[in-house]
Amino acid sequence: MKRRTAIKTLALTALTPRLLESAQQKFKLRYVLNSAMFGEMALASILPEIRKTGSESIDIWRRTHGNQREQIADMGDEACMALLAKHDAKISISTCYPLGAFGLQEEMDWLKQYGGKVIVTGAINHPVPEPSGQDAKQAVLDLLEQMKPHVAKAEETGIIIALENHSKQVLYHPDAIRYFAEFNQSRNLGIAFAPHHLYKFEDQIPQLIRDLGDDHIPFMYFQEHSAGIYEKVPKEIEMQQMPGFGGGLDYRLIVSALRDIQYTGLVEIFMHPVPRGIPILPTIPEITAAINKSRDYVEECLAVTA
Repeated sequence: MKRRTAIKTLALTALTPRLLESAQQKFKLRYVLNSAMFGEMALASILPEIRKTGSESIDIWRRTHGNQREQIADMGDEACMALLAKHDAKISISTCYPLGAFGLQEEMDWLKQYGGKVIVTGAINHPVPEPSGQDAKQAVLDLLEQMKPHVAKAEETGIIIALENHSKQVLYHPDAIRYFAEFNQSRNLGIAFAPHHLYKFEDQIPQLIRDLGDDHIPFMYFQEHSAGIYEKVPKEIEMQQMPGFGGGLDYRLIVSALRDIQYTGLVEIFMHPVPRGIPILPTIPEITAAINKSRDYVEECLAVTA
């Protein structure tokens, strides 16, 4: 693992600024800043970091991972809009795992007033854990049928519902993801593509991106699996969830697949701290620096694969 990481690093650092610039002009990623990376810090303190991290907008999370959505509820929408205007900031995503796939009706109206586009949540559980094969096919068909009234609301409001390919849920297995791509008929329903939940199928990740295509991935996490996702480990191991921090996922393959489908959706550098709800690092400058380290690595991967 160390040898592979060293070879990757040497190849990336050998790039010239001109090559990096050329690659970026051909294909660009649209970064979003995740509010939960800052734990329960004040939204007013997080918003200035959007531009500092090369992001175009912010993803608002709620408890237990963050509490910025609750902060907005407390201050009121008028005050929040004034705060956004002060920092020339935009909300593009509301992440709503506690609401579930069938509890998003009011949140769609809420996000629409901010000009946001994507609501991220989990899919549904299934009697067969993480169904595959024919079980996955039927589970996906059932899910799409159950989602019809919610997709209708999404089409009415112009919102896209992005269901994560989360472990223990319908869309976990690659079979289910491919059946989703085959049977989903709405541009207002897609997958919040999460490579860290596909670590058992890591070699399939690039092809899954191609199988889904731009139509079915409105949002993607740049996060990989680590022992630090669920248990307390040394910080350097926990940070391996983020691109460029020594994890095993080769983002050259990821960005090549995204370029192949001419990806227009949103991407987000992310990790889970333990326990949930705390900042990933003690201070805002440290958090921003870590996000930028990951973004620099991803951008170098883009240049290498141009």
